[in-house]
Amino acid sequence: MLDLLITHATLPDGRADMSVAVQDGRITEVSAGLSAPAHDTVHAQGQLLTPPFCDPHFHMDATLSYGLPRVNQSGTLLEGIALWGELKPLLTEEALVERALAYGDWAVAKGLLAIRSHVDTSDPSLLPVRAMLEAKKRMAPYLDVQLVAFPQDGVLRSHGGLNNLIRALDMGVDVVGGIPHFERTQSEGTASVKLLCELAAELGLPVDMHCDESDDPLSRHIETLAFETQRLGLQGRVNGSHLTSMHSMDNYYVSKLIPLIAESGVSAVANPLINITLQGRHDTYPKRRGMTRVPELMAAGVTVAFGHDCVMDPWYSLGSGDMLEVAHMGLHVAQMTSQAGMRQCFEAVTTNAAKVMGLQGYGIEAGCDASFVLLQARDPIEAIRLRATRLKVWRQGRLLSEMAPATARLSLPGRPAVAP
Repeated sequence: MLDLLITHATLPDGRADMSVAVQDGRITEVSAGLSAPAHDTVHAQGQLLTPPFCDPHFHMDATLSYGLPRVNQSGTLLEGIALWGELKPLLTEEALVERALAYGDWAVAKGLLAIRSHVDTSDPSLLPVRAMLEAKKRMAPYLDVQLVAFPQDGVLRSHGGLNNLIRALDMGVDVVGGIPHFERTQSEGTASVKLLCELAAELGLPVDMHCDESDDPLSRHIETLAFETQRLGLQGRVNGSHLTSMHSMDNYYVSKLIPLIAESGVSAVANPLINITLQGRHDTYPKRRGMTRVPELMAAGVTVAFGHDCVMDPWYSLGSGDMLEVAHMGLHVAQMTSQAGMRQCFEAVTTNAAKVMGLQGYGIEAGCDASFVLLQARDPIEAIRLRATRLKVWRQGRLLSEMAPATARLSLPGRPAVAP
């Protein structure tokens, strides 16, 4: 007898009336019209069954800290960094863990089951690192968390920055991070990329750098990141996050840069909600919105995903852990309104995000983990349009969350009683 059988589901690739059989936490069969005894059978009623949402770029150590110790009045990236510096002396491990766990609850309810979180390694105490490692351990039964050693103050700019980062990796942090555009000079930024990529190659770890999160078109560290990836044989293990300076670069330079990124196998993560909020703050009109060139990168074969980046922290006052909200904003900012483009935006928070994170067993095929989300939508485009209700969320065959369908009862003469 099966543990779980889902019937009459629509899959993201358009297959309809599909059944998904689950045994021992894994998918054993995906086929049309399957009928078999199961401990739990769910009739999906034609709704969309998708692999879980993934967030490949987040800051869990800062989440839910909005207003502590004050609010970012200018709304700029640099004031956010300064504000985080003011907050760090007030942090406690217990509060950091509790905020992370609370956000994990939000995430699961939204069908978000994998998060790559950057954790600040700048302070010698490594308090955020200890807290996030503890939170990761406690959330492991229901949420896949990857941690990136992130030298927020610059690995070369801050005293002991490299040593702190290495200590964090020794403690169990999964990925080497960096922030080359925040080093003191362009040349120091270049040196930091080389140094950190060499460290990752030596340790056999992935790389995920905050790269060129700037309106300055001359911030071109992604070029160095692509070069070092090829030089060190790190293809498929390196991601460049943000890349907002590409929004402001001239087209001639970008015509060289994008093929270089594609050739290197470096992936990219845009953060639509945060990129358009923080960038262009020094402009009058027209105002730049700062998000990187998503459709152009995708067209060149680069794996591009969308991240949430921030939720209620020194950089962003809103957010709810909803990756469909992220996809919705990315679709609009990138003007990806074709049928294919909208589906690519859905993939940016599901399959592409999973590729960036290197997740194994992800997908809805036989042999994959039985982790998926049943949405109140008929296809990925409708899911984005409606920011669809997460009817049920499973991880490895275990039901983690469920919500009642969103319905409106109308009292309008001559009209249906229920809004479609």
